[in-house]
Amino acid sequence: MGRLVVRMNVSLDGYVDHDRMATGLALFRHWVAAVRDVAGGLYGRHVYGLMRYWDDDRPEWTSDQRDFAASWRGQRKWVASRTLASVGPNATLVADDVAAMARRLKADLDGDIAVAGPALAHSLAEAGVVDAWQLYLQPVALGHGRPLFAGPRPPMRLLAHELVAEDVIRLTYAPA
Repeated sequence: MGRLVVRMNVSLDGYVDHDRMATGLALFRHWVAAVRDVAGGLYGRHVYGLMRYWDDDRPEWTSDQRDFAASWRGQRKWVASRTLASVGPNATLVADDVAAMARRLKADLDGDIAVAGPALAHSLAEAGVVDAWQLYLQPVALGHGRPLFAGPRPPMRLLAHELVAEDVIRLTYAPA
């Protein structure tokens, strides 16, 4: 049985903005392993669009970047969107009832199914299908952007905390 795990970089003030948070080498290598080890990924439209960068090789990439791209390409992906007409390789478009799809994925897959995208995470939490939150706390205050939590959340309990890079802490929570 699978687990739905929200995995997001988040600022000290609770915002998600992948363009404004740095990913140093240690954190990047952590993400390479994290993407390689999941049963699949469930993406919101915006984050999926950002991640499409990894679909095509680029000559300037380092070996770590090539490793990440290979892991990304090999990962099974589901993309929640009502506006996209199609998705890229190894991806399935989910236009309706994302919570029902998430329940099927949990029943059909073994391991963690990574959830990426604040709006998607919010809707899946509202549906009661999120099993864990892995929040990568970045040492920056953004002041604005997309909030990770768009409204009140039910209480969560801390399961673990871990320094995953020189200045990034992963906090793992479960619904209480």
